[in-house]
Amino acid sequence: MIAPFVVGLLSSILMVAVVFVIGRRIRNFGIVDVAWSWGFALLTAIYALMAAGASERKILLLVCVFAWSGRLGWHLYVRVKGHHPDEDGRYRQLREEWGDSTNRKMFWFYQLQAAALAALSAPFLLIASNPEPVLSRLEWAGAALAMVALIGEAVADGQLSRFKKDPANRGRTCRVGLWRYSRHPNYFFEWLVWVGFFVFALASPNGALTAACPLLMLYFLLRQTGIPATEEQALRTKGEDYRRYQQTTSAFVPWFPKKNKSL
Repeated sequence: MIAPFVVGLLSSILMVAVVFVIGRRIRNFGIVDVAWSWGFALLTAIYALMAAGASERKILLLVCVFAWSGRLGWHLYVRVKGHHPDEDGRYRQLREEWGDSTNRKMFWFYQLQAAALAALSAPFLLIASNPEPVLSRLEWAGAALAMVALIGEAVADGQLSRFKKDPANRGRTCRVGLWRYSRHPNYFFEWLVWVGFFVFALASPNGALTAACPLLMLYFLLRQTGIPATEEQALRTKGEDYRRYQQTTSAFVPWFPKKNKSL
């Protein structure tokens, strides 16, 4: 399994380096989000070609990863393209913080994305390397969970997109559909996709080690590039309306909203 992993890591490094050059030229570093999402499909294809696992399992893996990676990447591409030449607020904030060092620091930020991409793809490599000819119930359950979560994420993204398209909602916080029950239902379902991939990988040798992947993704979403950065931007653009939303609505796991006693 070492050779496929090395090829996958080098492919990730090269891919984000190319994307960095493009992002610098068009002055929009937000395109790394699109490349990162589609990168999982690239690495899974490499593993499926190079690893010596059973073909039926590889096919199921490719279907799951391509469906998830393709949808997420396309959703992000449409968002970035729709805002271009305006850059995502998170990257504008980094430009302000880094100043003259932006290009140098952003290059290494991109390379961290490449490393994370390779590390998080570990479940796909283990699954593609599993020689067992018969798919287990655990694998079917993991694939089903990932696909159900994918649908939930797509529904949440669609609800938010429709809300934002209405000019009357400019400067307002989305509280429709799943967004009534979670401030970040898309992130919750994204994490659940990774739980599904972990369950899928459990049936493979050393699959339990991939528990680190949903845990790492949870850390990213809750503490790093997910909720903190998104909410900072929301507070900058929506102000008090978003603060009231924070007081009544679950940050991550969908749950019934609380009454705001201060209102």
